[in-house]
Amino acid sequence: MTPNPAIMQAVEKLNYRVTVGDVATQAGLNIEMANQGLLALATDAGGHLQVADTGDIVYLLPRNFRDILRNKYLKLQLQEWWKKVWKVLFYLIRISFGIVLILSIALIYISIFLIITYSSDRDNDRGGNFGGGLRFFFFPDLFWFFSPNYNTGYERRSRRKQEKSDLNFLEAVFSFLFGDGNPNANLEKRRWKDIAAVIRNNNGAVVAEQIIPYLDNLGETYQQQYEDYMLPVLTKFNGKPAVSPEGEIVYYFPELQVTATENNPQLIPAFLREFSWRFSKGTSSQVMLSTGLGAANLIGALMLGGFLRDGTIAREIGGLVAFAEGIHTLLLAYGVGFLVIPLIRYFWIQWRNQKISDRNRQRQARAKLIESADEKLQQKIDYAHKFAANTVIDKENLVYSTETDLIEQEVEGSAEIDAEWQKRLEE
Repeated sequence: MTPNPAIMQAVEKLNYRVTVGDVATQAGLNIEMANQGLLALATDAGGHLQVADTGDIVYLLPRNFRDILRNKYLKLQLQEWWKKVWKVLFYLIRISFGIVLILSIALIYISIFLIITYSSDRDNDRGGNFGGGLRFFFFPDLFWFFSPNYNTGYERRSRRKQEKSDLNFLEAVFSFLFGDGNPNANLEKRRWKDIAAVIRNNNGAVVAEQIIPYLDNLGETYQQQYEDYMLPVLTKFNGKPAVSPEGEIVYYFPELQVTATENNPQLIPAFLREFSWRFSKGTSSQVMLSTGLGAANLIGALMLGGFLRDGTIAREIGGLVAFAEGIHTLLLAYGVGFLVIPLIRYFWIQWRNQKISDRNRQRQARAKLIESADEKLQQKIDYAHKFAANTVIDKENLVYSTETDLIEQEVEGSAEIDAEWQKRLEE
């Protein structure tokens, strides 16, 4: 069984000494998965078990466990190698769209220039006037984009100072076309980490109203008597329900009540907030430049199609113009797609962000149930506190550890007992 990367990251963040509850909270995993994964990791990496006098278990992992696993598992080596390779490949893919855009524009306008020059040689007066008019009509926008005066003026200078982007131009073209990924790709992980943190902050005992700001797809069930939406939480963290004398249900989670380190309250948001999608991480100048170049590319492709309509001039000139004619359909498709894809994506983002905003408002409204708890809800919370507990396993309450031989531990334990009795006799 290959170790779970989320469990390995959790162990590192928790300083290599953890309980199952610590890992489940940090990684947002269910108790069973955290337990199995931690056992597998400790076995493969040569970890140690520490058993407390309460019967709870602490896992102690070596700090170089990744090196141990890397030498043991070829699959892990291949995964790490592929991550490095994919990082380079994905970067090349990202910048390729900007490179193709520049090459497309260059090919289109060089072909147009060659066609106009060739036509001018055949009919100097007609071709010259047409070419001059074409140059005057079409190229000013491109010259305007690249001219030093484009970014002059107080407003543009101020905007450039305020806007900063880590993207270069080629990366910004990809961002303009396809965006920068899902901002909520780790939403489920954040959800379960927040829920586990809420349970931990309340010493392992909560009421449903404390959990619902982090859940979705509740409909109206959260206002009903039966709290079915809590079942996934109970399953994931091995929780147990209890009923108060008033018939209210509270929930406690024994595994999350045990920790290997001091359990300081974690700062968590009052509700699970989804992040809005951004059209692009590029600056407004980069977006405008991408739009302008895309428009220039499409218009140029349309104009080139007009020149190459009958195919005669391409056969007469040959060379680059003939090549442009051969791939003109592809050039036109790229030009259309370069503008249509971001346009569709823009309206899709508006619709998606509206849905996200609605869900955030719903979760925020549920969070206010706790902030303005009435007497009935407060009684329910008080009853949950009866099941609260926090067990910190340190070296003082260990009865056994696989770090040292059992006989040595028994000798040490006997010595400690003798010392304690000697101290009492002296008193």
